[in-house]
Amino acid sequence: MSRRNKLVLVLMLILGLGVFGYSLRDIKISILIHDFTTINLWWLAVAIGCMCVYFGLEGLIVKLLVEKRLGKYSYKSALRIPLIEQLFNGITPFSSGGQPAQLVAMLQSGVDGGRASSILLMKFVVFQAMIVINFLIALIIGFHYMVAKMSYLALFVVLGFIIHFSVIVGLLLIMFWPRFTKKLIKVVTWPLKFFMKPERVSKMAANLDNKVDLFYDESVRLLSERKLLIEVVIVTFFQLLFYYLVPYFIMLALGYSHVNAVMVTCLHILIIMVISIFPIPGGEGGAEYSFEVLFRSYITNSSKLVLAMLLWRILTYYFGIFAGIGALGVKPDPLKPHDRQKIENEEAKEKGAKTPK
Repeated sequence: MSRRNKLVLVLMLILGLGVFGYSLRDIKISILIHDFTTINLWWLAVAIGCMCVYFGLEGLIVKLLVEKRLGKYSYKSALRIPLIEQLFNGITPFSSGGQPAQLVAMLQSGVDGGRASSILLMKFVVFQAMIVINFLIALIIGFHYMVAKMSYLALFVVLGFIIHFSVIVGLLLIMFWPRFTKKLIKVVTWPLKFFMKPERVSKMAANLDNKVDLFYDESVRLLSERKLLIEVVIVTFFQLLFYYLVPYFIMLALGYSHVNAVMVTCLHILIIMVISIFPIPGGEGGAEYSFEVLFRSYITNSSKLVLAMLLWRILTYYFGIFAGIGALGVKPDPLKPHDRQKIENEEAKEKGAKTPK
């Protein structure tokens, strides 16, 4: 981690403590401690296990994608990728630092930059697609509840959906209409010449064109390997399911055994969509507020509501940050590549048979 990243991490931890402190302003510490000591540790362990499975399944996805194309990739090296992603997502606005950090982590284990970028982009496409699908389901089930409880929060949910949906549309354009996408890049970057040097704009456009080509090549390859694609989609579905179930198991740990698991899961999906549009790393402040407002009808005890929010935030945000710090200190195993000549021959055949439309 750079010095700047360390400073941001410290600031985020301080800000998080401040938010926690503000949430506890009207709660007696003695009551909070009593509620904590009465937690069902079994259900709390299940909630923790859900987060571990969430990270573990993403590591499995990385392993599947790398080994299919490049060679033997240890699970230890693959697991580092999502953990490091969680760390840098958590300390950068709009989770923008996760992708570059994953790329660096893959380079450290011997995966070349072009292939690493393509693999991460494909993982990102599937992940975003599953988020949008899950959100649409949650919107149908839980949106009326959110509107009834807080209409203005619903506007943030819709805005978050528009952002995620736009990302998916952009990626699909690259996958199926690369030439149109390149023309669109020229149209979008042309006005920048009025504010930047023409040479710099041209270089930026050329770099984007190169990324479009790399992504297109990898998408064609992945779409031709339907079995692998189906495996990644299924694993991603269960990965997100375990993540979305965390609040439900926290509520069971606090003694709320009669809650509707489907509704709680849908509300969590909507909260995640709200968090995604906050520019502050981790959606700090907005995440805690959204949780308390939406779950207040289920957890009527104010002390337990705050405790549930604290546990949820620690597991879904801070747990990943500290796990990522630990992953930075783990040395990855080197990639054991397949026969390079065989791979190059296969790629030559693919490029000859398939060209952008």
